[in-house]
Amino acid sequence: MILTTTPQIEGHPIREYKGVVTGESIIGANFVKDALAGLRDVFGGRSGSYEKVLIKAKNASMKEMTVRAEAMGANAIVGIDIDYETVGSNGSMLMVATSGTAVVI
Repeated sequence: MILTTTPQIEGHPIREYKGVVTGESIIGANFVKDALAGLRDVFGGRSGSYEKVLIKAKNASMKEMTVRAEAMGANAIVGIDIDYETVGSNGSMLMVATSGTAVVI
């Protein structure tokens, strides 16, 4: 499965459009990560714990979208968009939503 944010894949003409596919992932951020991120806010620097959670959520969302595209008979997804949001009370959960167009190349 080829995944790309571009609307086409150079050297691979799109033979068939299967439709829009999506993937969603919501992951809770625990209080330890919140505390460490709070310290980062005060002292500066990157929050590695949150970055790991975001990467995990993005990978899960992309995998879900890929499985859905495969079920449609696609072998590539073009025009992928990735959105990040906080949800839940006090933004305690992280959501990653991906979307793209499933195609046959």
